Amino acid sequence: MFRKPMVAAVVLLVGLACLAGEELTLKGSTTVLPIAQLAAEVFAERFPEVAVSVQGGGSGVGIAALIDGTCDIADASRAMKPSEWARAVEKGVYPYHWFIASDGIAIVVHPQNPLQRLTLAEIKDLYTGRITNWKELGGPDLKVVTISRDSASGTYEVFKELVLSGEEPSAPGMLFQPSNAAVAEAVARTPGAIGYVGMGYLNPAIKALAVAEDEAGPYVLPSEEAVISGTYPIARPLFMITNGFPEGVVRRFIMFILSDEGQRLVSELGYVPIRSLAG
Repeated sequence: MFRKPMVAAVVLLVGLACLAGEELTLKGSTTVLPIAQLAAEVFAERFPEVAVSVQGGGSGVGIAALIDGTCDIADASRAMKPSEWARAVEKGVYPYHWFIASDGIAIVVHPQNPLQRLTLAEIKDLYTGRITNWKELGGPDLKVVTISRDSASGTYEVFKELVLSGEEPSAPGMLFQPSNAAVAEAVARTPGAIGYVGMGYLNPAIKALAVAEDEAGPYVLPSEEAVISGTYPIARPLFMITNGFPEGVVRRFIMFILSDEGQRLVSELGYVPIRSLAG
């Protein structure tokens, strides 16, 4: 059973560190946040002398914090942009991307919406304002309420690239949310809503739609199997980024995430581990 992700903005302090203990700070993607939080809890059980602080805020926020030296690990649901690389090198920071999981971006609606599937073109039409009522897609006579992540989000960047072909979401009255959890909550309370979240945020209060690249199909629901096989069309890697090849407690934490134990936590939360796990 998947553990329910916590609210993205929360700061989780794990472990009782003595004055001589070590500290570790992670910041960034709210998609990666549940992985970082659960891993921090388990890591603290192994290394109680380490105090781990885990914060959300979005991929861009985490990457900026790594460049500015205010976190040890940036959680990111996208790779760094050229402008971020340039700023990092200017400040003597040499980012190292650690591939820690894969994820599918689920297209979600209110459970009362009878629609079961959409093509990428239809999703684009919804988010660019070309379709404004669900009856245009065979659904109820109900105004579409588009809900998007904010521009600091890696999920926003990937959605814009893979679904909107680089266009900015521009539907009239669009609501922007600061986290995956906020998107899921907004969709759950709005019958006409459509949103997008990482697979770890799927829950019974929202309904994931099957997605196809075009009308010929196949229409595929987001799942671990579909992401691994490449049949789900809105998938992406997830990263933890360090300043160079890490040492000390940072390296210990990264190695834990990449271990079989860490990857089982990834799978438990509804994300896709980086390799097959025995048992």
